[in-house]
Amino acid sequence: MPAIAATRATLRSPLLPFWLVAALLPFGRSAELGTLACALALLAVTVRRPQAWRDAPGAPLLLVLLGGYIGAALLSALDAVAPAKSWSTVAALLRYLPLGLYACLAIRDERRLRALYAAVAALLALWALAAWLQMLTGWSPRGAATGDYLTGLFGDDLKFGPALAVLSPFALWTARARWGWRGLLTAFVLLLGPVLLAGSRSAWLCFALVALAFAWREAGSARRFLALCAGGVALCVLAGALAWASSSRFDARMQRTLAAFQGGQGLNTALTGRLDIWRASGRMIVAHPFNGVGVRDFRYAYPHYAPVDDHFVVAEPCGPGQGACHPHQLVLEVLADTGAAGLALWLAALAWAWRAWRRAGTMARARAFPATVALGAMLFPLNSHLAFYSAWWGLLFAWLLGLFAAAIHAGPSQEASPRERRDDA
Repeated sequence: MPAIAATRATLRSPLLPFWLVAALLPFGRSAELGTLACALALLAVTVRRPQAWRDAPGAPLLLVLLGGYIGAALLSALDAVAPAKSWSTVAALLRYLPLGLYACLAIRDERRLRALYAAVAALLALWALAAWLQMLTGWSPRGAATGDYLTGLFGDDLKFGPALAVLSPFALWTARARWGWRGLLTAFVLLLGPVLLAGSRSAWLCFALVALAFAWREAGSARRFLALCAGGVALCVLAGALAWASSSRFDARMQRTLAAFQGGQGLNTALTGRLDIWRASGRMIVAHPFNGVGVRDFRYAYPHYAPVDDHFVVAEPCGPGQGACHPHQLVLEVLADTGAAGLALWLAALAWAWRAWRRAGTMARARAFPATVALGAMLFPLNSHLAFYSAWWGLLFAWLLGLFAAAIHAGPSQEASPRERRDDA
C-alpha cells in the first residue's frame, strides 16, 4: 500500500519528528514528545549546517503566523486576571517556534510533502479502522466504548471526532491521488461513519466543510458542484439514517440536537449550556475590551460574569472557584482571553496567510491544498470549537500552521541530493 510505504519512508527520514506529533495525538500529552524531537532536531541541524535556513523559505511566513497567535497571548498577559496562568501559557507557546521552523526545514519539496501527507493518511486509516472495530464490537485497542461518544484509539478522550474531521483532508487527498475519484469516495465513506458516531456536532460541520472543498476541487463547474453536493447530502442522509436506527450514541446526540426546536431552554440544552457560556463571555468582553482577561484565564474570570446559580459555577467543572473552562467558540475565545488587540493580531496573521496563498501560484496552492483545507475547517468561525490556546488543540493548530507554511513554499520534486540521501538513511 502506498500509504504504508510512505509511512515507512517517513520513519527513516527527517520527517519523523514532525510526523510524531500527529502519530501521538491519541495519547494526549504524549504528542509533546514530537515537539521535543523537532526542537532537538532543529538544534542539531542548525549546529551542523548554520546556513540551513536558506533551505527554509516558509520560515518567514511561519514566524508571522505564530507572531499573531503568540503575540495576542503576550499582550493579554500584561494585566491578566490570573497572571501566573497567563504567563506560563505564553512561555509554553514558545515551543511552537521550533516545531514550525523544523517543518519548514524538513519539508522542502513536493517529494517530502507528499510523503508526509501519505503518512498522516495512514494514521487516519488506523484511527478509522479502530473506530469501525469499536462500532461493530463495542471494543477497541484502547478499551471498551463508553458514554455517548465513539473514541477508538483515543480511549476516553472526546477529541477524536474533531481531530479526525480536521485531519481528514490528508486522507481524502492521498486516496484521490492514488486511486482517483473512486478512492476519494471510498475514503469519504470510511471516514464518514466514525465522524458521525464520534458524537461531536462541531466535527460534523467541520467534515462537511472539508467535503465541500473537495467537491469544489473535483467539480470544475458550478453545475457539477451542485450535483456532487446533492449526491453528498443523499449519502450523508443515508448514513445518518442508518446510524440513527442502529446506534444509541448517535440517537442520543440527535435527540439533544432536536431539542433546539422545542422552545424555552431547548436551544441551550441542544448546545449543552453554551448559551450561558456565551452570555458570560459577552459580559467579559465588555469589561475587558482591549486585551481581555488573559490567555487561559477564562475559567477564573467566569464566576464574576455569570449568575450565582449558573450551572458551570455550581458544578465547577474546571476546579474549585472556577467556571466553564473556555468559551467553546473561536471568536469569543480570542476576544474574551486576548481582547480587541488580540483579535487584530489574529486577523493580521490571517490576512498575511491569505496574501501568501494568493501569491504562491497555482501549483503551490495545489500542493498545499490539504493543509489549507484543514486549517480552514478548523478555523471556520460559525461553529463551536475546542480551546485554541489549550495544550492539545493548540499543538494541533500550531502543527498545521507549520505544515501550511512549509507546503505553500515547497518546491517541485527533485532528485535527492547526496546530502539528502544521507539524511534520509
